[in-house]
Amino acid sequence: MNQEERIKSILDYLKSNLKISMEEICSLYEVSYDTARRDMVKMEQDGLIVRIRGGAMLPALTKHINSYKDRLENAENKRRIAHMAASIIQDGDYLLMDAGTTTQYTAEFLTTKNNIIVTNSIDIAAILCDKPEITIHLLGGELNTWHRYVFGPRAIEMLSDIKVDRLFLGACGLSLEGVFASTVEEAYMKREMIKRANQIILLADSSKFEKSLFHRVCQFDQIDMIVTDIEPEQSFDKIFKDFEVKVMIASV
Repeated sequence: MNQEERIKSILDYLKSNLKISMEEICSLYEVSYDTARRDMVKMEQDGLIVRIRGGAMLPALTKHINSYKDRLENAENKRRIAHMAASIIQDGDYLLMDAGTTTQYTAEFLTTKNNIIVTNSIDIAAILCDKPEITIHLLGGELNTWHRYVFGPRAIEMLSDIKVDRLFLGACGLSLEGVFASTVEEAYMKREMIKRANQIILLADSSKFEKSLFHRVCQFDQIDMIVTDIEPEQSFDKIFKDFEVKVMIASV
């Protein structure tokens, strides 16, 4: 097993066991202490772990988000969520569609007519161009080329003048404290979108749970519905019930 394979295996172990010691690495992978130490150094440099006395643990704060194109790969669970989300939309709905891979798939599955859709995603706008009975409003502002969305004061100003039936909201992470985004600009955009919709529908696959980032968007008292791919763990299930968030499971 090479270093790349060990690192992947160590991360899988940490997801289940939270912590790992140097001795456990040596025993599990039959490597020397020096090899285990080099693996730890590499993982720490890449931001994958936090070094603790005698071993490592997963970081409590997620700092790295894959590029938009990377997140589109191997996304069958997101497509299931999107298919269910699209089934909620009715003819004539006015919608806000937040930038994100799952919301992009939702746009692909859209079959309704006479919808007016506002988005800050250049990919969602491009997909909707092929749906002639949809009216598209693309927010203006600065383009984030890594995540392929428009942001900034001009986009927020445009949002401040609209009101829609539903918002399909994406998230980089969810913890018991609420919904998180990767940048402050993204967080402010999402907050403004939430103000502009009568119903807030959060689209989040299982990889987003138990993941906190630097910027919190909102607590769950502002979410009406979440569409996900697995039954939430007990802690999340309780908080969803406490805040009366409807949970829809897009199972296989």
